[in-house]
Amino acid sequence: MINILKSSLKSPYFILSIISVFSTLIIWYFAGMNNIYKNFDGVLYVIPAKTFYDFKEIEKINVNLGFGELGINPNYFPAHLPLYPLLIRLLAEIFMFFGGWFGRLAYLKSMVFVNLFFTVFLVWFFYFFLKKFKLTSKPLILSIIFLFLPRFLAVRSVGAPESLFIFLILLSLYFFENKRYFLAGIFGALATATKTPGILLFGGYCLVFVEKMIKEKKIDKKWFWIVLIPLGLLAVFGLYFLKTGNFFAYFNSGDNIHLVYPFSVFDFKKNWVGTGWLEDVLFYFFLYGLAVYQLKESKYRSFFYFSLVFFMAVLLVQHRDIARYSLPLWPMAIIAFEKFFASKRFLLIFLILIFGIFLYTINFVSYNIMPIGEWKGFI
Repeated sequence: MINILKSSLKSPYFILSIISVFSTLIIWYFAGMNNIYKNFDGVLYVIPAKTFYDFKEIEKINVNLGFGELGINPNYFPAHLPLYPLLIRLLAEIFMFFGGWFGRLAYLKSMVFVNLFFTVFLVWFFYFFLKKFKLTSKPLILSIIFLFLPRFLAVRSVGAPESLFIFLILLSLYFFENKRYFLAGIFGALATATKTPGILLFGGYCLVFVEKMIKEKKIDKKWFWIVLIPLGLLAVFGLYFLKTGNFFAYFNSGDNIHLVYPFSVFDFKKNWVGTGWLEDVLFYFFLYGLAVYQLKESKYRSFFYFSLVFFMAVLLVQHRDIARYSLPLWPMAIIAFEKFFASKRFLLIFLILIFGIFLYTINFVSYNIMPIGEWKGFI
């Protein structure tokens, strides 16, 4: 029994779990749970979790939300796709069943715990992914590095669907490269039901098939399973039609589609930009552009084509938070530059900067909050 326990404590999955949870708890403690709950856009997912897009129920809740000039109204909530809210609701029901500490603020706690759970699942799977495809000789080190991109540390510490979204993307890519196209389509559809950029998997896979057709002069009928990905998005729109009477409710939810033209982020006059201090955006473009170039020779063609399509989409985004919009490219960048990220020189600087990464995250999470005047609708 003692030997089993010692073996478990040395397991990479246990180590990754401890690092994921402990780093999140540090942010929770120093930022304060009130700020964690109020962070954009997590708490807004609680409304569809409680009402499942019933506009009449949303109107009842929305009376005293206190958003002031943000002008939140029922039409806005279809911008928050249903998979993450559904998981929030399921976990909240479990919390309320147990009652006590769990039952208090059940939806808000569920909002952050779902994210924490899927962060753990994500880093486990990323480690497995690296080993299974033999992408590096140091999968544990790279999996730890993966957790600490500053913007990702912030996103995974609050209410947000990104960990779930990236997890589903990697699952889809994994099954695609193993030629299990049905499962690649299923998980791609689930990714698309989490965030609309999941549809970009479909574009990447189509390019893989075009390349195969040119090289091999044949079509595999199993490829057609990837049509499940756009069908996943159509299923979301069908749900919106059933709940709101408007199949295109997502597109009528306000100013939430930020794809404009290449480098459109560099316009300080636009609503979702609002600043000229954007040098960091160029560094993200460099990092992910170089990653795409590095992956072009990869034998895993979906890695390259998905990264290419996603990177091209990110270049069109007119929003200050490029760091968040581009997060699905982060695991691809680690794969592309695995030797650099696992090198002693990088690890030395990483250890020097880790304190700064935590300070950045605590500062950002404490700043990036919504002006909620009334909590009654969220609890």
